Amino acid sequence: MIEHVRNFCIIAHVDHGKSTLADRMLQLTGTISDREMTEQVLDTMDLEREKGVTIKASAVRMYYDAANGERYAFNLIDTPGHVDFNYEVSRALAACEGALLVVDAAQGIEAQTLANLYLALEANLTIIPVINKIDLISAQTQEVAEDLHNLLGTPTEQIIQISAKHGHNVEAVLQAIVEWIPPPSGDEGQPLEALIFDSHYDSYKGVVAYVRVFNGRIRREDDLLMMTTKAKTSPVEIGVFAPNLTPIKSLTAGDVGYIATGFKTVSECRVGDTITYVNDGIPNPLPGYQQAKPMVFAGVYPTEGEDYADLRDALEKLQLNDAALTFEPETSEALNFGFRCGFLGLFHMEIIQERLEREYDMDVVFTAPSVKYLIQLESGESLNISSPSEMPPENTIAEILEPWMDLTIFTPTEHYGVVMELVTKKRGVFLSQEYPSPNRVQINYSIPLSELIIDFFDQLKSGSRGYASMDYQFNEYRPGNLVKLEILVNGESVDALTAIVHKDDAYHKGQALVSRLKELIPRQLFTIPVQAFAQGRVISRANVKAMRKDVLSKCYGGDVTRKKKLLEKQKKGKRRMKMVGNVEIPQEAFMAILRLDKR
Repeated sequence: MIEHVRNFCIIAHVDHGKSTLADRMLQLTGTISDREMTEQVLDTMDLEREKGVTIKASAVRMYYDAANGERYAFNLIDTPGHVDFNYEVSRALAACEGALLVVDAAQGIEAQTLANLYLALEANLTIIPVINKIDLISAQTQEVAEDLHNLLGTPTEQIIQISAKHGHNVEAVLQAIVEWIPPPSGDEGQPLEALIFDSHYDSYKGVVAYVRVFNGRIRREDDLLMMTTKAKTSPVEIGVFAPNLTPIKSLTAGDVGYIATGFKTVSECRVGDTITYVNDGIPNPLPGYQQAKPMVFAGVYPTEGEDYADLRDALEKLQLNDAALTFEPETSEALNFGFRCGFLGLFHMEIIQERLEREYDMDVVFTAPSVKYLIQLESGESLNISSPSEMPPENTIAEILEPWMDLTIFTPTEHYGVVMELVTKKRGVFLSQEYPSPNRVQINYSIPLSELIIDFFDQLKSGSRGYASMDYQFNEYRPGNLVKLEILVNGESVDALTAIVHKDDAYHKGQALVSRLKELIPRQLFTIPVQAFAQGRVISRANVKAMRKDVLSKCYGGDVTRKKKLLEKQKKGKRRMKMVGNVEIPQEAFMAILRLDKR
């Protein structure tokens, strides 16, 4: 009965208790017995449990006996909590009719909560506001209730106050889902129309697509078509999440479940795609499909050259589960063979790095991240470059365009000055500000992505004592006064340390990087010059002093000419050594760019 189905998700900022509330709901509905219960049931990756953030969307079906005596099927779609996975969140919201807006009673409304709330409102979802962690000593329940009332217009007495950790008042949330969230609309007699809101790769079943069926019915014997990728399949298995994969005979309109497609790569079955029948299907896919576009690029190199093939295998396996990860082979004079990888954001890059090290036991070097620039040449051509070393000669360039983001920062009013100073220093442009509550301010900026990816979040958190939060979205490409900053070590350009920077910052960044490298590069028997080079000239230089071998120690006396002869011989040897000597650059040097402001 479609009237007894409720599809909903939980919207919350990182660490506001979303996974804990999901755990309590699973317990209260008897979906998981107390014996099988663990913390963060839906967060299956170790990384998710450690970082307290949902990385992969998941879904679960629960059955709830309501106060009216009827039994309802609840489909909870657990969405990722981080800004990098914004597109996956929007697709998960499109699969629901309602959302629980969970806000921490101690921390109040934060940027990510608001960003996802706006996505939910755009998708016309029914919002149920919930205040969590009311048992904390620092809880400001009434103030947060007032903020939610101002934001949503919900009367404060209707806002549900819970403690998900202790299970207090969670029953009221379940009852509110029945009463407030409408049942799904749909007709199983219509042609099939289903949305893929996530997927994962299974070595036995191929790609398992997580789907919400809007119209029609899916059976094992049906021939299915992925409308964007044009891939065709007959399902290996159909089922629901209870919470483990549980096979059933068919999925009908309004249901949330999975289809084991048998595909060998996630790229054939992309998030946001529409599934229909091969014959007599719908003419147009559901709106909102986008291909996930990498925003941040970095070089990934094995520390040992012979691990190159293993690194390629590891990246291919990661790509099976994560279609947003892109990579292509790259060579560097400093680091030999590796890959240029594209990530959704800095957090996505961090997750991939951790997974390479933990799951595949790889020892890798990541170069400093960069963004994709659009270069207009004098000849009228345009180039996309994701690595600074690909930049053409300056005399051929008409202009360089860089990606700008819309940035929203939420902070207590006492940290307003610190935030303003930080964003202005990072070339941010102030747009507007709002006061959602008397002691909190929401400031909107425009800022280049290249400034945002390097160390911005750390500085924001330390400057605001951890209270500020941020959210960002791509806006447009804008022309910028940018130059290529090269680092020369012993007269040779180190491609892995090359960066594209704003012309006004080139001198300061070059000087800071040269000073940092002077400390990091080990001393040799000859002097090593470290130079920063931009706009056709050297803008900063430092020398790594030579280790001096005392060749005069064996001279106990005698003529001064003997000493001079030995010193001249040493000087010639050093000159020859400098010409053929190789300078080993340590791994820390490649991350020095990231830590320039921390000194």
